[in-house]
Amino acid sequence: MALSEKAPAAGKAVARGDHVYLIDGSGYIFRAYHALPPLTRPSDGLPVGAVHGFCAMLWKLLRETGELAPPTHLAVIFDYSAKTFRSDLFDGYKANRPEPPGDLIPQFPLVRDAVRAFNVACIEKEGYEADDLIATYAEQAAKLGAEVLIVSSDKDLMQLVGPLVRFYDFESGLKGKP
Repeated sequence: MALSEKAPAAGKAVARGDHVYLIDGSGYIFRAYHALPPLTRPSDGLPVGAVHGFCAMLWKLLRETGELAPPTHLAVIFDYSAKTFRSDLFDGYKANRPEPPGDLIPQFPLVRDAVRAFNVACIEKEGYEADDLIATYAEQAAKLGAEVLIVSSDKDLMQLVGPLVRFYDFESGLKGKP
């Protein structure tokens, strides 16, 4: 789906002067999980600490944009949970990366549900990681003249910073100015 056809969030085309926020949902799930002590739902003991932390970060971003213009288009983008095209190209891709903790796994769909409850677009695409989609959407939006804010802790995405693309991490703040 190209941004010129449909925006990643609001369902309307991205245009010059719009403000597109692309949030790395996968990265922030892990950050939320490791930042908070274990928290469970009292009714059934389901782990929900990462969900709570993720929602707190999203809420803070939405209400405290500070010097940034509020988003006209907003999407939280996730890794697809199965193999990616890189896995097909290279058998050892992320072979040394440990599996997610067992109590985090049931929280993945809950975080996606929470994003939808915020009325925010929740995007994932089979065969792709969040950073691939973020890079694609950021490039497309900037080509259309929109200002883009990438919200992530993945420093690899810093290479996308340019005249219309900025990078924001909750921990280190804003990088790059249009």
